[in-house]
Amino acid sequence: MNHSPSRRARTALATLILAIVATACGSGSDFAASETCFEDPGLDAITTTDADLSGTTIRLETHDSFFVSEGILEQFTAETGIEVEQVGSGDAGQLVSSAVLTAGDPTADVLFGIDNAFLCRGLEAGIFMPYESALLDTVDDTLELDPHHRVTPIDYGDVCVNYWRDALPGDAPASLEDLADSANAGQFVTMNPETSSPGFAFLLASISKFGADAWEQYWQDLVDNDMVVTAGWSDAYYGEFTAGGGGRSIVTSYASSPPAEFLFADPPVDTPPTSVLDDSCFRQIEFAGVLAGTEHPEAAAKLVDFMLSTTFQEDIPLNMFVYPTNGDAELPEAFVEFGPLVDDALTMDPAVIEANRDDWTQRWNDIVTG
Repeated sequence: MNHSPSRRARTALATLILAIVATACGSGSDFAASETCFEDPGLDAITTTDADLSGTTIRLETHDSFFVSEGILEQFTAETGIEVEQVGSGDAGQLVSSAVLTAGDPTADVLFGIDNAFLCRGLEAGIFMPYESALLDTVDDTLELDPHHRVTPIDYGDVCVNYWRDALPGDAPASLEDLADSANAGQFVTMNPETSSPGFAFLLASISKFGADAWEQYWQDLVDNDMVVTAGWSDAYYGEFTAGGGGRSIVTSYASSPPAEFLFADPPVDTPPTSVLDDSCFRQIEFAGVLAGTEHPEAAAKLVDFMLSTTFQEDIPLNMFVYPTNGDAELPEAFVEFGPLVDDALTMDPAVIEANRDDWTQRWNDIVTG
C-alpha cells in the first residue's frame, strides 16, 4: 500500500494528473480521450452518521455474475437494520446502459459491477453521488480511478491468455506475438469484444501493447494464424478450449482460471493444468457507487462501506473469482499459490477507452469479420 498523509492532497494531485493526461491524449498522442470523464461534478458528498436506519430497504443492482455466500448480505442487515434487495441486470455493459437511461431517477440505490472499461460512460452520465468511504485507506491508490469518489473499488483482476500446458503443440507462449506465430496456428480462441467483457479486455490489451500503429496488423496476423472468435467466454473456454474437450490449447480467460481449475478438478490435482501468459494480462477493476436520485443515500453509503469490509471482501475470491481491493483481506491459499497477479498488468485510461470504444470495435470487425 502507498497511502499519503492527506487524502485531500492526493485527490487534488490525481485531478491534476488526469487533466494533464486528457490534454495530452487530445493533442497529438496516439488516441483521443474524453475531456469530461473526471470533471468535478460539483455535488456535495454523502456523509454517514450514527442514525438508526432500521427498517430501511435498499436495492443493490449488479451484473449477473455477482454472487456472494448465503448470509453475507443478511449480516449487513444484522449490523445496520438495513434490508437489501439484490437484482441482476445482464452483463456490465447492460448494467451501465440501464443506469444511464434512468439517471437521476434510478431503479436501485447502489450499483455494483461498473468496471474501468465502462467507468467514463457512467460518470459522464452523472449516475453516481460522491461518497468517500473511511475504508478506502485499505485500498491501493492505483485502484481508485475517480478523484471525486463517485465510485469505490470493490474487486479487481486480470484478463489474461491461458494455455493448457499438456496440449500445446510446441513451447509455451511467452508473449502476445507468440499467439500469431505459425507454431501456434489453429490454437488460439478469444471472444468478440462487442459481446464479451474478457473479449473487449483482450482487445484493449492488444491496443495498449502495440499502440495505434500496430494493433490492427496484430489482429490480421491472428486471423491469418487461424484464430477462432466466439460470442462469449463459456463458448470459448468450455467449447473450443481444451478444458471443454475442444481442440484449441490457448484461450482468453482470467488470472484466476488456474486456481479455479485446481479447486474444481475431478479427480483432484496437485497443480492446475493451465498457466497464464503474463505478457497478455489486462487489469479490470469493478466499482460500486451510490446512485444519484436515491431516497436513501446514507443507507446506500453504509452498504458501500460493508462491501469494503473484510467480511464481504474475503467472500469475493471463491464466489466471483476476482481479488479483493481491501489490502487487509486474506486470500484463499489457491489464489496465493496458483493465481498471483502480475506486477505490470496492461492498463488504459478509462477516458481513452470511452472516446475510442466504438471506433476500435468497428475497426476490429472490419479485420476479423470483413
